[in-house]
Amino acid sequence: MTDKHDHDASKSIPKPPHPLERVCPLPWEHPVSPQQAEALKKQQQEIMDNPSYIEPDRDVAFIHEDELRGVRLQLDYTKAEATMNAYGIHHAVVVFGSTRLKDERLAKIEHDVLLAQLAKDPTNTALQQQVRLSEKQVQLSKYYEVGRQLGQLVGQAGYGPEDSSLVIMTGGGPGGMEAANRGAFEVGARTVGLNITLPREQYPNPYITPGLCFQFHYFALRKLHFMKRAVALIALPGGYGTLDELFGALTLIQTRKITPIPIVLVGESFWREIISFERLLEYGNIDPEDMNLFWYAETADEVWRDIKEWHRNNGTDIFDGEGRIQPRKKPSLRPDPI
Repeated sequence: MTDKHDHDASKSIPKPPHPLERVCPLPWEHPVSPQQAEALKKQQQEIMDNPSYIEPDRDVAFIHEDELRGVRLQLDYTKAEATMNAYGIHHAVVVFGSTRLKDERLAKIEHDVLLAQLAKDPTNTALQQQVRLSEKQVQLSKYYEVGRQLGQLVGQAGYGPEDSSLVIMTGGGPGGMEAANRGAFEVGARTVGLNITLPREQYPNPYITPGLCFQFHYFALRKLHFMKRAVALIALPGGYGTLDELFGALTLIQTRKITPIPIVLVGESFWREIISFERLLEYGNIDPEDMNLFWYAETADEVWRDIKEWHRNNGTDIFDGEGRIQPRKKPSLRPDPI
């Protein structure tokens, strides 16, 4: 019995057309015809050469117009967000620190070079100042190693190099940021860097995982991504940038704009020397409970142990019985994500 939907055998089915090509071009695929005046050809080319003829998503100049700021903000957020989601990155230990923080060996070499120069020119006041600063850098260089060791500890908390549930995240620059990325890199873990475009040329540190280094135009969107997945914030000795991120995070937690996360200041003597939180308290500019939003530590082992203990005490434990990150688990650490 013939199916009623069967075609009549006498009918022929046309060959499917090519998805892009045509046998006969459509009228608008031709330039003006030879019969038309040369002036019209020139006018047509001017139309096509004008920036208005470029598709909006391919028109870089248009995208950078002031009216497109909202679109640029969205792009600044979405590219990093989509990529980190694709990698399965749920949590980050965020590390800040001075770009001037040096590996101890390098700091000592540079200090010795300056001492030798000063020995040949002992009255040179500029060299004297450089030597004093170099001495301070040698003193602080031990914290480069702390950042590096912390990166190793966090990197080893996952279940192999393909597990991105927990990553080290930094600003992607040199110094303290490099140290943390480097530690994670050395144990084969993925690690993230969030660069920012600046007027002067810059380079990401070489220890960030290719594909996980992002360049932001807006500081605000970069800050958002630092905090969005942060399960801890670590501040190595640093300058304006480190202080900016530190106080931004403290303010978010103080005001409960985000649910609290642990904040650890590495190098108690440094931090107490440059910031007197106690004086802020004495003047009544912060409350006693605000002194509990952070604490000090000296070693990577101490930092890592304290972070895990803080989360256990807070009931937001993200680690299993072996101290490793819970695989493929994304707990709600804040009721209203930033």
